[in-house]
Amino acid sequence: MEVSVQAVADEPTDVELIRRWRNGDGQAATRLVERHAPSLARFVAGEGERERTDEVVQDTFVRAFGAIDNFRGDSAFRTWLFSIARRLILDMRRSERRSRVVATVQEGDAVTTFDALDGMVADESMRRVRQAVDALSPKQREVFTLRLEQGLSYKEIAELVGSTEGAARVHYHNAMRAVKEFLDDE
Repeated sequence: MEVSVQAVADEPTDVELIRRWRNGDGQAATRLVERHAPSLARFVAGEGERERTDEVVQDTFVRAFGAIDNFRGDSAFRTWLFSIARRLILDMRRSERRSRVVATVQEGDAVTTFDALDGMVADESMRRVRQAVDALSPKQREVFTLRLEQGLSYKEIAELVGSTEGAARVHYHNAMRAVKEFLDDE
């Protein structure tokens, strides 16, 4: 048990890894990606980009490392990454609205069988939760996802979405209430 506690204590901070990367340590960038990619992927999927999660995560790190000299450390590196991912998602959506690409469903795309009743129940529960979250306003959905799935503080959320800490709290609590009501009504 002491070894794992010591290992955590020896783990360099994001700021230290960024300094190392700027000084030519390629492994530092790898460690930053390993540390932040999972939470970034959850954030992107929570924003409704499940199909393009890997693409957005990769593009986020490419942009972050390309602009690492612009990272001032005013907020956490993780918050900065979420901000970049958020802008990428918004840019992709704007681009899609302009092009109005229509996707077609191919035969065989739909899942028609389940292996077990548990799988069916889990899928149905997840579908209902997704519906509830999708029914939220865009701001509520974003704040809800950042708070619940990413564990960001209200202060970090406010910085990321450009609002006040109090507004972030209100959006989160209204979203939580709406999701509960949606699930109770079904």
